[in-house]
Amino acid sequence: MKREERLNHILDLLANKGQIDVDEIVQQLGTSPATARRDLDSLAAASLLTRTHGGAVSNTVAYDLPSRYQREDHDEEKIQIAKVAAAMVGRDMVVGLSGGTTTKAIATELSLRQDLVGEPGRVTLTVVTNAVNIASLLAVRPHIRVMVTGGVLNDRSYELVGPLAQSSLSKITMDLSFLGVNGLDPEDGLMVSDEMEAAVNELLIRQATRSFVVVDSSKIGQRSFVILDRENLTGVITDQHISSEQRAALNAAGMPVTV
Repeated sequence: MKREERLNHILDLLANKGQIDVDEIVQQLGTSPATARRDLDSLAAASLLTRTHGGAVSNTVAYDLPSRYQREDHDEEKIQIAKVAAAMVGRDMVVGLSGGTTTKAIATELSLRQDLVGEPGRVTLTVVTNAVNIASLLAVRPHIRVMVTGGVLNDRSYELVGPLAQSSLSKITMDLSFLGVNGLDPEDGLMVSDEMEAAVNELLIRQATRSFVVVDSSKIGQRSFVILDRENLTGVITDQHISSEQRAALNAAGMPVTV
């Protein structure tokens, strides 16, 4: 296995578990302990992880790993979730999208909706987002008006955050909003890894008539750093692998589930 492939695999393992040791790398990748240690040292030098005795821990307490290092796990589930979410969108709506792989999939679905295309020069959909990669994806669609929040760019998640992002969102209303999270728990609710991202996501919920968390079922029961206020959340859209117990618990907690 080439060095670049090893480094990406190590980051994948770390993104999934939050910590990793040399023995696990040796077992998973079939490399030597010395090579595993050198790889960890290289990633630590690039500030992509923090070395510990015998291994490493993730640096994602306050941010996500760069998307180029994220494996697109649960692709099919995310596509199906995106199709359901995009089908809720009608002409002349204002739709909010947070950053994330599932919300990016929603943006892709919206860009392919031929029924949203009107006569030349007519805008038929407005998308509000703090994710510059989503804005770039939609910018080539002349029938979609894209509003990008201000703010400071988090170069590890491609999201704009901070007071300017919050100020711009507080002055608009949306028909629908969709946001991704790092964890979803029936008791604690929605969780993300960054406190400034959380503040923006809360506004996407509060300023929309209807708001949905879009999350693949692998994140249900997972926890993250910051808990979001979910008072105005409409519901959760997830995939068919959610268990009946998880679905019942989320429904009972006031987060109706769409599968």
